[in-house]
Amino acid sequence: MSRIVFFLVPGVHLLDLAGPAQVFSTAADFGHPYTLAYVAERSQVRTAQGLPLVADLDWPELGPEDLIVVPGWRSTALADSPAIGADSLRVLADHHARGGTVASVCAAAEALGRAGLLDGRRCTTHHDVQDELARRHPRATVVRDVLYTSDDRVVTSAGIASGIDLALHLVAVRHGPAAAARVARDMVVYARRNGHEAQASTMLRHRSHLDDTVHRAQDLLDARYAEPLPLPALASAVGVSERTLTRLFGRATGGLTPLRYQQALRLERAEHLISHGATVEGAARAVGFDDARMLRRLRSRASLVGRGDRP
Repeated sequence: MSRIVFFLVPGVHLLDLAGPAQVFSTAADFGHPYTLAYVAERSQVRTAQGLPLVADLDWPELGPEDLIVVPGWRSTALADSPAIGADSLRVLADHHARGGTVASVCAAAEALGRAGLLDGRRCTTHHDVQDELARRHPRATVVRDVLYTSDDRVVTSAGIASGIDLALHLVAVRHGPAAAARVARDMVVYARRNGHEAQASTMLRHRSHLDDTVHRAQDLLDARYAEPLPLPALASAVGVSERTLTRLFGRATGGLTPLRYQQALRLERAEHLISHGATVEGAARAVGFDDARMLRRLRSRASLVGRGDRP
């Protein structure tokens, strides 16, 4: 069981808190082992929107698998941010030192900075205070124009709603992109990745649509990408004709066919295996190709496209 502990400060933005909390709560509804807790320095915390929240005063016992999230607060300048006690900052730093993950949403990157967690690491925050964050924490590398960053178990996100993207990313890291896509579908939000790495995840890049038929087909392809999945069988499984599935799939994914989507999944997984020491032949077999020729062809085509050449 993993704990997700939200540390609340006065003036916390509701969406900074509720967005990530909904992601992890939905993941728990789907069987992933999360429990959520809320801790503050005072038993009652008034949000920026005026709603009072009740929180625990004592931190639960935390292990390396647990996550602390600091939601952001209303502040026109980080210098005017709410006071955070030394004991609370020490909890953030100690949890990370013991192997845990610490995350912030929006202006709460300032809290991680005060805890010393941004030094020597990439981070981001709301665009209105990015320059100030860089000035206040000169040893940090502030990354602009991204939804979130992740650097050595310190995860930061941009403004307000981007906390949802951060939380979906963390679910994808732990349970796979298909699990994150399922949570996003249930929340009726786009499954996006825009961090400093793995931005081109095939599963999430082509999940930014709301066509349930295509999502169900993608669920099957995501889970069984290494198996033969002929179009007739796939169409039958989602309850439409082959022609209808092909049309809907292309419209939702920007022109891909189910086969091309499956090949993209295989290629992505094969590249991961090769980067971790597998041979091309071994990777090809692991992802479902009969031999390495097709994998080599797909890698060559992807390389040409990446250079801007015509395949």
